[in-house]
Amino acid sequence: MDFGLVLLLLGGFLLGGAWSIWRSDDDEKGRTGPQVVFAVILLVAALLASASGLLRLV
Repeated sequence: MDFGLVLLLLGGFLLGGAWSIWRSDDDEKGRTGPQVVFAVILLVAALLASASGLLRLV
């Protein structure tokens, strides 16, 4: 298996995690600060992993 493909899969996994954290808000309080920060960190990591995987495949 090519390393670029592994990075693309990791990016997709991290993107799913970011989406899952973003969706899990409380009905009354909404999203908390740490929840937003963690979702943004996962989103940035997913974008970096996906971009590096694409560049590795090209």
